[in-house]
Amino acid sequence: MRFICLFSEGVLVLLESPWIPDDSISPPASPVAQDEPFSTYFEERVPIPDSENQLFSFRKLWAFTGPGFLMSIAYLDPGNIESDLQSGAAAGFKLLWVLLVSTIIGLLLQRLAARLGVVTGMHLAEVCNRQYSTVPRIILWLMVELAIIGSDMQEVIGCAIALNLLSVGRIPLWGGVLITITDTFVFLFLDKYGMTKEGWFYQGELLKGMFVPYCAGCGPVQLEQAVGIVGAVIMPHNIYLHSALVKSREVDRKNKKEVKEANKYFFIESTIALFVSFLINVFVVAVFAQAFYNKSNIEVVKCNATGSPHTDLFPLNNNTLEVDIYKGGIVLGCFFGPAALYIWAIGILAAGQSSTMTGTYSGQFVMEGFLNLRWSRFARVLLTRSIAITPTLLVAIFQDVQHLTGMNDFLNVLQSLQLPFALIPILTFTSLKSIMNDFANGLGWKISGGILILGVCAINMYFVIVYVTSLNSVVLYVLAALISVAYLAFVAYLAWHCLVALGVSCLDCCSRVSNRPAVLIEEQSEYDS
Repeated sequence: MRFICLFSEGVLVLLESPWIPDDSISPPASPVAQDEPFSTYFEERVPIPDSENQLFSFRKLWAFTGPGFLMSIAYLDPGNIESDLQSGAAAGFKLLWVLLVSTIIGLLLQRLAARLGVVTGMHLAEVCNRQYSTVPRIILWLMVELAIIGSDMQEVIGCAIALNLLSVGRIPLWGGVLITITDTFVFLFLDKYGMTKEGWFYQGELLKGMFVPYCAGCGPVQLEQAVGIVGAVIMPHNIYLHSALVKSREVDRKNKKEVKEANKYFFIESTIALFVSFLINVFVVAVFAQAFYNKSNIEVVKCNATGSPHTDLFPLNNNTLEVDIYKGGIVLGCFFGPAALYIWAIGILAAGQSSTMTGTYSGQFVMEGFLNLRWSRFARVLLTRSIAITPTLLVAIFQDVQHLTGMNDFLNVLQSLQLPFALIPILTFTSLKSIMNDFANGLGWKISGGILILGVCAINMYFVIVYVTSLNSVVLYVLAALISVAYLAFVAYLAWHCLVALGVSCLDCCSRVSNRPAVLIEEQSEYDS
């Protein structure tokens, strides 16, 4: 017989259970009235149909479908789209394999997030709230909030540029920024989403670029772009989001078979969803690889010849063509006609609006989980969108479109810096048997997960270093060095807890996330005395 030992106000409490109950992890740090439950999104859970003795059921897969597709929207936000088009223009098809590997890594990380939510009944922010002490928990919350706000700013920029292109410049950039305030609330009422992209490509070169991990003739520009792909695809707030969305299904967590089945179907659904998003990203890369790879500014003089109002974007020189979300739409319009420009702008607008949903949801879950704050989704999105719009609006008013699109580079760096604050905790908690019980990561997952997360963090730190060194300012170098000390110290703190969870027992001196299953008592007789 299995018992769970909990300490509450100095009293030892033994709970008998055949499986891990809802309160198997220590209670919340801050007191919240338990007799008045509050749930922002999960008042009603989706029931799962019975299908006894079936290895696979399409009815069950349909019932579990939803969280993975909503999560996959974040893989198609304006930041990802810009990374795709720049990759195609700078390296052709040669970096498609980086996009493929990044998507696979993202899928494996999303698998860990979904398993945590299914097995524990809590999302990542809630588990962090219970496992980390107060100061680290607040710092972690602030870092994740920065990631959400950074993603929100990219969506604001993308939508503003799309509206400017669709209106042929009649809606100024600052006007598009302000419009995103109102349209966000419209999308809070919607439960569906869509994306439209088109692309043309050569099959042979595409397949070679996708499955041959090599980049012939590539230099620092292509290397930086490859690093940017990884940073754009794997986003920290998406890990928190997915661990919460899986709670929307009715799963009896005391039933080991149901938990195992839920994990299986959620993984299948996530695989399908990320495969669809991967194909759309490939289409975007392929369009710009086929049309604009190795092109110079002088070669797009056709834009000037057509009487385009954007002739100043393409100077008459032999410098390599540089594109972003805005220039990309203009060039498509010059080469393939106005229809291509409008399709591009509508796609960017749809990507930004759809990604707004993921940012809103993840922000709500993060705030509730870390701080036990119960805000309405309208109040929550008003706060984050206001923070995101303020600097974007100032740049849109006082600077030009180049500065506005240039903010995406800084925002990608910001996202890269926040990655350890999602990847390390998710590996930590899914490796703890005291939390995951029989569903804790095995040795293979611990090793491979640790290597993957170390690699992703190292790649993104390289991206940050490249960006900082390009600023050419001694003051900024000193400031970056000071921030780096505090940043690395906190990452080391999280890594210490993670190593303890992975089984490095020599470090288990005063960690709050000990991997020893102390809360599990296998035999009641040990406590009979």
